[in-house]
Amino acid sequence: MIYRFTLISDEVDDFVREIQIDPEATFYDFHEAIVKSVGYTNDQMTSFFICDDDWEKEKEITLEEMDDNPEMDSWVMKDTTISELIEDEKQKLLYVFDYMTERCFFIELSEIITGKEMKGAKCTKKEGNAPKQTIDFEEMAANSGSLDLDENFYGDQDFDLEDFDQEGFDIGGGEGGTPFEEEKF
Repeated sequence: MIYRFTLISDEVDDFVREIQIDPEATFYDFHEAIVKSVGYTNDQMTSFFICDDDWEKEKEITLEEMDDNPEMDSWVMKDTTISELIEDEKQKLLYVFDYMTERCFFIELSEIITGKEMKGAKCTKKEGNAPKQTIDFEEMAANSGSLDLDENFYGDQDFDLEDFDQEGFDIGGGEGGTPFEEEKF
């Protein structure tokens, strides 16, 4: 049996990769096939997420052991075979390749090929250029429109020190409160 996955990106319209892989291969093998197919370095934290039909994250498969709580299920790429968590065509996954900005590839198990076998993984379709592996926050803000982070970001442009007493509480006098009288301090 062979799993054929299709990868797309919401950043690059003509980007498509198809990767065929042995279902008994690990998520780490899948990770390496993705990194190789897009020309990324293998020095970034990455994760797979098993998703529901609406792309909502359900289970995370991490590159390194992240959870030391034995009561929580945790999956590590090198220890988890693909067939352990994926068995149905049209199953959706996310592959987060840039943790700082949560950039990812959208992946779908597009076909289960029965009657054939393979070892490891290989890229069988390569169209378009992959998005850059990492971008900084300024570049992300420039790409996604204006991200207004000036002094008015938190809505404090109308802040007036006179509205607060010395301990930072409202002194409006409502709800049985008394107006601030400086002489008492």
